[in-house]
Amino acid sequence: MGLGIWGAFVNWLCSLFFKQEMELSLVGLQDAGKTSLINVIATGGYSEVMIPTVGFNMKRITKGNVTIKLWDLGGQPRFRTMWERYCRAVSAIVYVVDAADYENLPVSRDELHDLLSKPSLNGIPILILGNKIDKPGALSKKDLADQMGLTSITGREVCCIMISCKNSTSIDTVVDWLVRNSKSTNRTSSFAL
Repeated sequence: MGLGIWGAFVNWLCSLFFKQEMELSLVGLQDAGKTSLINVIATGGYSEVMIPTVGFNMKRITKGNVTIKLWDLGGQPRFRTMWERYCRAVSAIVYVVDAADYENLPVSRDELHDLLSKPSLNGIPILILGNKIDKPGALSKKDLADQMGLTSITGREVCCIMISCKNSTSIDTVVDWLVRNSKSTNRTSSFAL
């Protein structure tokens, strides 16, 4: 058995028996659905009554052989200055947007681009989640990408997925992306719809 085959065998064996851990930061404006997303991923259940995150919460979720440590960061203006601190050295940043809240889209876009301009966050992949697509008038993926200026984000992997925490729409796709991303070494892809 050659060294290359042996190395592949060892990697495969490790993936079977050893858990992977990844750390993520979940950010976005208040009422975008960040805490609801965590609850849906962790329990499969949705609740109409959610208490807004004050400051931050941390939750560990295990899916298969991957343990995800999620930092749920408050979206109120007074907590947004904390975002950078909790986004450093994470596997990915998950940015949740209320796709039906037209009034706050410009603020959400500005906060996203301000966050990504921080040198300490260079190259960290970002997953944009357009939440609340179950609501009438929610933006399409293309419209959300345009409104959020996603094509202008460079130097990192950028992905956009439209979801509904309420209906569990595309939640499995989000988890799959996160698990795949934990193994990813290419962090310079550009945005693609």
